[in-house]
Amino acid sequence: MDAYERLKAARAKGRPTGLSYINNIFTDFTEMHGDRRYGDDKAIVAGIGRLCGMPVTVIAHEKGVTTKEKVRRNFGAAHPEGYRKALRQMKLAEKFKRPVVCFVDTAGAYCGIGAEERGEGQAIAENLMEMMTLKTPVVSVFIGEGGSGGALALAVADEVWMLENAVYSVISPEGCASILWKDSSKVKEAAQCLKMTAQDLLYMGVVERVIKEPEDFGTLYPQLQKDLFDKLLSLKQKDVRCLLENRYGRFRKFGDEH
Repeated sequence: MDAYERLKAARAKGRPTGLSYINNIFTDFTEMHGDRRYGDDKAIVAGIGRLCGMPVTVIAHEKGVTTKEKVRRNFGAAHPEGYRKALRQMKLAEKFKRPVVCFVDTAGAYCGIGAEERGEGQAIAENLMEMMTLKTPVVSVFIGEGGSGGALALAVADEVWMLENAVYSVISPEGCASILWKDSSKVKEAAQCLKMTAQDLLYMGVVERVIKEPEDFGTLYPQLQKDLFDKLLSLKQKDVRCLLENRYGRFRKFGDEH
């Protein structure tokens, strides 16, 4: 599959959303609402649960399944209050020494006037800064689209994993084509140039692992559950200073020659 075909797979109707992973991997999940500043953004689901008995904080973009739900979830495009809600849960995780698991699936943060007025850029920037120094393990998994800062706001992690047909890019191929060629029909060329596939990003060292997608996603959850538990257990055993130094070093090495 080329980059454009993987992009279509990432956007495909019927692909499991964030809540599907939460409901199939974690037990005793309790959702927390609101950012304590403005409101509750339905595009971000955040709460606490158990991963094989381990207390964890879980945060996910949620696009919705039905048309009505997609509208209610704003198609996974979060407002600033969504990212502030996520950060509030991360800081609580740090306080109570719970690891954090993030599931990323968004075309990007919502770019409406209201979101800008309420500080969309600042909310994303605060997440990036706080996650870099969060004194608890963080693992982020890209399960579909990973668009720009809206995705990165949940992806400053100790390890980033991607499903094989997930994508991660600074801009959508449509937006890139419109800027570079003034022609949005050149989306295929843009997708290839952006190096947005899991395979490209693994090669560049942007992600640590690519997860093979089975035909039946139901068979994926048990293995992913075990892998997440094992990884978080390993990260929890690290000294906090070492954990933070490794996380910082992970991002500092981006751009090295391959």
